[in-house]
Amino acid sequence: MSTTETKYFEKQGPGRPASKPDFTNQLKPVEDLGSYLKTYARENPESAAMWIFGLGFIVGWKMKPW
Repeated sequence: MSTTETKYFEKQGPGRPASKPDFTNQLKPVEDLGSYLKTYARENPESAAMWIFGLGFIVGWKMKPW
């Protein structure tokens, strides 16, 4: 049982039935952003490739070893 569930069950108090909370509506920004980027890349492969190339060029330019 996770700590969030443990804290929830402790708040129920003695003598009360402990029901499992519904955690399906929590925000998941990293997973949402990842799925959005995958969908965008599938719908616009040329644009996604240019963005990746551009970001790689800038990062490589800034991290040049000489």
